Amino acid sequence: MNRLPTQMDLNMSTQRRLRHVLAAALVAITSGTATAQQPITDSQMIESDSPTLNNPMPPTSPEDLRARVGEKFTEPPPVPPVPQSLTESVYTSAEAPLTLQTIESIACSRNPTLAQAQAQIQSQLGKAIQAGLVPNPNLMYVGEQVGIGGTAGEWQGAVFQQRIVTARKLQLSRAKFLQLTRSAEWRALEQQYQVLNDLRIQFWTTLGHQQLVELHNEILKNAEDAVVTSRELYNAGQATRADMHKANIMLQRARLDVLMIRNQLKSNWYELAAIAGTRQTPTPLTGALEGPVELIDFDIALDRLISESPQILAARSKLQADEIKVKRETVEPIPDVVVSYGYGRNFEARDNSHGLGLQVEVPLYDWNQGTIRQAEADVVRQQGEIQRIEFTLQRQLAKTYQSYLTAVQNVRSYQEVMVPEAKQAYEVLLDAYEEDRVAWPLVLEAQVEYYRLRTQYVQHLIAWRSNETLIAGYLLNGGLMPPTGPQPPGHISAVPKPR
Repeated sequence: MNRLPTQMDLNMSTQRRLRHVLAAALVAITSGTATAQQPITDSQMIESDSPTLNNPMPPTSPEDLRARVGEKFTEPPPVPPVPQSLTESVYTSAEAPLTLQTIESIACSRNPTLAQAQAQIQSQLGKAIQAGLVPNPNLMYVGEQVGIGGTAGEWQGAVFQQRIVTARKLQLSRAKFLQLTRSAEWRALEQQYQVLNDLRIQFWTTLGHQQLVELHNEILKNAEDAVVTSRELYNAGQATRADMHKANIMLQRARLDVLMIRNQLKSNWYELAAIAGTRQTPTPLTGALEGPVELIDFDIALDRLISESPQILAARSKLQADEIKVKRETVEPIPDVVVSYGYGRNFEARDNSHGLGLQVEVPLYDWNQGTIRQAEADVVRQQGEIQRIEFTLQRQLAKTYQSYLTAVQNVRSYQEVMVPEAKQAYEVLLDAYEEDRVAWPLVLEAQVEYYRLRTQYVQHLIAWRSNETLIAGYLLNGGLMPPTGPQPPGHISAVPKPR
């Protein structure tokens, strides 16, 4: 296995380079081949009091070099202090890492919108039960001409009254609300997809940022190593103070990047916990962000979306309910029959007697023409609503698929070419450094480029997983949005006796 060089290796390499440079200068001076003094560059800035070398042996350390050539040394700028937030742990919970299946189980039992969706099903089922009930009978006591002549009256007795609903009105009303109950069930399934899709997207995002924290920690270590390297080069006269300041800037930038990713990780965790319906403290996640990348065909996804989406199925169930409603309102003018029966005593004739009555409403002026028109308009509106949902889903799929396709292309490119190539470039330079053929700063540059490509790769993985989840989940998201009902507000069924 390749290893990163230690600080001792770096010092030894620097000493070897210094020996080579000074030995060559000594040979040029003693042989008389040096005709003119060459200008000193910034990387070789050594302020010397004497231009000659009296000791034929080259120095072996920066301290010996300063002592032998009379160098005036200036202390390098201090390294910025470590922010306190960087020393704190991201996860404070001691619980075992959570898997996607565990969080989904928590969400299915605790997310409040799922309970709301189930309550809407029970509400529609209650309307179906209520709409099909036979009207209750009326029982009355009747006394006629009570107190005339000091008598108990002419007739006293009990009267029983019952409304008989005609034209299968009760059956049609119940069928309509049963159809709306099915629509509510599709809406509940839609809400479940919204919760699970939102949860999965947030899980992949949080898991990805968890990996990004680890990668940025490696980049931070690289920046810290670069600071140490620049200070060693400065001590050897091969780096300027400007290089030191640049190294400090890169170090602080790497620290800020780590803090930013850590903050995002905490924010993503609390969003994930909110969708799951829990107030649990941040806990590590476990899962595989990478996976087999199989391209989803757009036409197949669109056909599946139009035919199987809970939004479409709920809208079609609502259309069937509206069609039943037209039939129900059409038979509403057919009058119900109200039958009355009484039994009592006629005190004037001193005999018991029966009474019968029959009552119907004549639809002379009001034959429900306005409500029938409203019901027919609801059918037309719902037909348009189905088409609107279909085209809206097609538009949403086009946007989501574009992001998905781009993410897939990036994931494949990073997975198959860019990340492996960056890794090989880093390993080649590391081997070359161990053979003393390249400088250590080149190795650091290759290492940080490798880690940056890996961070970009993780971001593309998050985008791929998120868009794939949306396409597979019928483009539904919004796990904390209130569930939609099967019918719009102000519906004509909002009456004490639904029909």
